[in-house]
Amino acid sequence: MKKGSLFVLILFLVGCGGNSQNGTGRNKLKRYGVQSGMVEYKTSISGTAMGGTVKGSGTEYLYFKDWGAVELRETKSRQTTTVNVLGMKKTETTQAHTMDKLDNGKTYSVDFEEKVIYTGNDMAMNMMKKSGTHAGKAGKEMLKSLGGKKIGTGKVLGYTCEVWSIPGGKLWTYKDVVLKTDMTVMGIRTLTEAVSAKFNVAVPAAKFKLPAFPKKNMDEMMGGMPDNSSMFGDDMDKDDEEYLRRMENMSFEEWKKMAKEDEELKDMSDEELRRQYDMMKQMLKVYKHN
Repeated sequence: MKKGSLFVLILFLVGCGGNSQNGTGRNKLKRYGVQSGMVEYKTSISGTAMGGTVKGSGTEYLYFKDWGAVELRETKSRQTTTVNVLGMKKTETTQAHTMDKLDNGKTYSVDFEEKVIYTGNDMAMNMMKKSGTHAGKAGKEMLKSLGGKKIGTGKVLGYTCEVWSIPGGKLWTYKDVVLKTDMTVMGIRTLTEAVSAKFNVAVPAAKFKLPAFPKKNMDEMMGGMPDNSSMFGDDMDKDDEEYLRRMENMSFEEWKKMAKEDEELKDMSDEELRRQYDMMKQMLKVYKHN
């Protein structure tokens, strides 16, 4: 997925509410405390960095059903950076369009520039489904391990939200659905807030439809990495177990070297990579414990 930002990491961490279910519902995971939802967000970006000014805006749409087991998130944004070079003003404007879908552990990330859809498997969801982990508890424990702390409650669109302090800012969650984030990283403030939200409603099937682009499997492209769908299934083999042990014992520097070779992670800062690494370690700890 192209969206390797801290904000997306946060969305995953707190978007794991509810419980795994046993019996006839075994291996089904509730990510949210509401069954379905449609949320529209607006984003504003402002600040100074490296002697220049940054301004931007964006719109994001979130659709989910089955307690978050099926979800689609689409974002469109525009950002303008102005810098002075030898007394001359230079302005650059960039635009981005992303779409990511999660379907019971299967992931789809749309690249609108290349007109291709990258498919893969969500490691965290498969780990939790396999182990029967209480997803809400695991998500909040991982958030705490990255420096997060619940500091109170607040209102967004009339919904009473938990307010969390996190490195670089705060976030507001309603039944584990993020409704607002306020982040400042390297002098750039990004404020994302829901402007409309409807929960426990029938979400039209068209909202989960992906573009008619060809698909590429990320697990196969990365080469040598076991397919996560089997890694955390009932038929875990010795190769999968060896892969888990290797990841468990991998230092941050070793993992960073590997991450820099990945198209999705290579542009991340060391701070963002460290948070991704810490999250991975926490997930492995949760899985091993269960």
